[in-house]
Amino acid sequence: MQDLIKEFLNQRNFAVVGSFRDESKYAYKILKDLIRKRCKVYPVNPNIKEVEGLKCYPSIPNISEPIDVVDIVTPPVVTEQIVKQCLQKGITRVWMQPGAESEQAINFCNDNNIKVVYNACVMLGK
Repeated sequence: MQDLIKEFLNQRNFAVVGSFRDESKYAYKILKDLIRKRCKVYPVNPNIKEVEGLKCYPSIPNISEPIDVVDIVTPPVVTEQIVKQCLQKGITRVWMQPGAESEQAINFCNDNNIKVVYNACVMLGK
């Protein structure tokens, strides 16, 4: 898992899926952390138009730019839908933040050749 985490953290283009209404939420903290580390970040939330001056996309398929890693900070039932969007978009790396993972979502990734990191926070590295 450590090699996989290192591979993920060496990427530059991240989509972050979660809530950005409150700066104390983990998705917001992760977004700001990735920006500070000079990554290209695409926030994803269907209910918000903009965060930190960045366009907020309603879903993964709405992002026209290439995405290296999708970082998911959602309830597990939402995560299960997001990983399907990743497959549809051809994204091969998914990071499920603690609390976002589900056995079904992890199995979906493994069954569809999507590399998956879980039980670790993206902010611990980089």
